[in-house]
This record gives sequence, C-alpha cells and structure tokens, in this order.
Amino acid sequence: MGTHKQLTIGLFGFGVVGEGLYKVLQQTPSLNASIKKVCIKNSGKNRNAPAALFTTDKDELLNDRDINVIVEVIDDADAAFEIVTIALKNGKDVVSASKKMIAEHLPALLELQQQTGKSFLYESAACASIPVIRNLEEYYDNDLLHSIKAIVNGSTNFILTKILDEGLDFKQALLLAQQLGFAESNPVLDVEGFDAVNKWTFLLTHAYGIVPSPDSILFNGIQNIHSSDATVAKEKKQEIKLVAQAKKLKDGKVAAFVLPQFVNQDDHLAFVKNEYNGVVIESGFADKQFFYGKGAGSFPTASAVLSDISALRYEYKYEYKKLYHHQPHELSNDIFLKVYVSFDDLTLIPKEKFEWIEEWHAQADRKYLIGVIKLTELKENNWWKENGVSLILLPEPVIEEIETRKLKRRSLELAGIV
Repeated sequence: MGTHKQLTIGLFGFGVVGEGLYKVLQQTPSLNASIKKVCIKNSGKNRNAPAALFTTDKDELLNDRDINVIVEVIDDADAAFEIVTIALKNGKDVVSASKKMIAEHLPALLELQQQTGKSFLYESAACASIPVIRNLEEYYDNDLLHSIKAIVNGSTNFILTKILDEGLDFKQALLLAQQLGFAESNPVLDVEGFDAVNKWTFLLTHAYGIVPSPDSILFNGIQNIHSSDATVAKEKKQEIKLVAQAKKLKDGKVAAFVLPQFVNQDDHLAFVKNEYNGVVIESGFADKQFFYGKGAGSFPTASAVLSDISALRYEYKYEYKKLYHHQPHELSNDIFLKVYVSFDDLTLIPKEKFEWIEEWHAQADRKYLIGVIKLTELKENNWWKENGVSLILLPEPVIEEIETRKLKRRSLELAGIV
C-alpha cells in the first residue's frame, strides 16, 4: 500500500497563484507531482519558467493521456467551468481555486462528480490557507454543527481594519488594498460582497448539505460603511467586520447571510485583522473552534492547492456526507435580524417595516437607529443598500419567531406603551 500515485499535472493559469504553485512544487520533490504543461491566455508575457512549458491550446492539456490531474487557477468563471467539465469527463482529477465558478455551477459540478467518479477538490477556493472545507467535510457531523461564522474575504477585512484602526476613509483604504495587491483591479466583487457570498455558497454545502445559488443568500458588502459607523463601533468597544454566517434554528432549518456586523472585542473574529481570514465553528460538544490564517496571496493560496494535490495521491474525494448521507438542511428566511442603520435622511428609511425600534440617535450630523426587521424585508428591497444608507448587524443578530413576541412585548413595556 506504500506506493502513491505519480501525479502529472496540466495547469491552467500562471498568475499569482499559478506561479506560486509552480515554485512550491519545485520545492517539494517528495510529492511525486510534476507540471507537464501550462495553458495560458496571453503567450506574449515574460514568465519565470521555461518557454517550452507553456501553450495557449487547452486541448494539449485536456487530451493528453499522461496528464492525470488538471489544476485550474484562472479568473474566468465560464472558461473554468468548461475546463473542469471536459477534464472530469476525460477521466482526470481536478483541483480548482475558482470560487465564482464553483458557486455558480454547484449542482452541475456535484452531478459531474457522481457521473465520473473522479475527484474535484477546491480547498483553495475558500479561506486560502485555512483547511475549512476538509474540516467541515471530515470532522463535524451534521446534527452537531450549531453555527459557523467567518471572515472569508481578505481585501474587505483589510479595508475595514484600515478604517477602524487607522482612521482612513473608505476610498483611501481601498486604494491601499489595491496597491498591495489584496483587492482586484475591479474591486466590486470584493467590496460589494460577491466574493464572500460565492465562497459561502459551497461552504454551506459542506457544513449543512444545502446547495444554494449565490443569489438565494442575503448579502451586502462594505461599500456603504461610513466613518460615523466606525465612531459608533469605537464607543461600543466593537469592531466592524464583513461576516458570513449560518446558524441552525430550532426548527432544524438554517439561517445564512453575509453582512457587515459589529463584533465584540472578545469575539474571536475581532482578532482577525488585515488580509487574514478567520472561521469560528460552534458544535454540540466541542464548543467553539477557531481557525485563523492568511486569506489571500500567492503562497497561502498555493499551499491549499498543494494540499489538494497531495490528497489526490490517496484518491481522496469529497463525500458530501451532509448532502448524500443525511437529511440535508434547508435554508430558512423566516427569521428576524437585529440591525443598526445609519443614514442622512430619515425619509429614505421605511420605519414602518421594522418590528420595533430600540434606539434613535437623531442629534448628530449622521443619524442612526437600532431595530429589528424581518430578513425577507431586506431580501426583497434595496433601500438599505442605496442612498448612502449603511446597515450593520448587531453582535447577536438572529431572532427567531417565538422570541420576537416576548421581546416585542418587553420593548413596548419599557417604552410605557403597554
């Protein structure tokens, strides 16, 4: 049993991650894995590798019988899906880092894995250097996973750190993130939450057996975070983070969303600064576990790709236990969220949509309120994303139907209405 499969790799993409992987593989000869060909889009670029390694013809990799592993680290989601599909059908195992592609094509990718019996691994697509998928897949049984919350996007976390710790405004912080290579040249995917919700889509599959489409999950990014929000956070001794989270409800369904949130200073996620990522998993008996590591960059991402490649030597596959061997959970929109909303103009805020409002602060230049609102109200309307309105969740945001009645009554009593 001591022999491992010899891996002959066809690599798509030689950007930050692809080149990182090339360097890392040269430094780990014990892996028994070598890159035979690299497919690139633009043949004119100067690259730190022998010219004979490169081709612009994808079929040179996909139809080569000697290549038994395709590694795909390109940023074009449609091209990536085509490559992965052909590779699996041609009997090759695949390692991918394309979170957008995986999120958008999840049902088809699950089907392809079932049909071909080949491995499709993508640890590097979420949280770079943190082995979060493998942990959810191997370690946590469905019924015992109470909640999972995470900072999964390094560039937004970097921007928020600069705004809160160094007093930069949003534009300055974004510019700095781009200069350091943490934000894409088109930062919308990061900044407006698309990247985070894409990762959350397939992390929910490994955590709870849910196969959502990215647009079925309530999300926003940090584009509307205002300097006055940072001031409020400081007064309350809290941080602001973009948090992806999922929580099992009393009825067995799961509430999931990706939104900015106030985080208490003793919370594990408060400790996650700059381009780092962090994941907190709460389970029945293990209580809380905290995973922390670099969420972006060449070597951290390449290290996750490498761990998938090394797992292929043992013919490792995701079993999707929560999906195929358990009763999969369903997403629930039937909850209420406790939110802070800041704004310049009260007429833009539909205050009648709140179940109740606990605090009003109207004296400052920028006004804010704290109240409780139905998740579906936010899903169906966009007033909370527009006109410079900023919505941030409170530290314990989820309120279930039963609790709202008690709380509502109490808040009315306090206000002297009942």
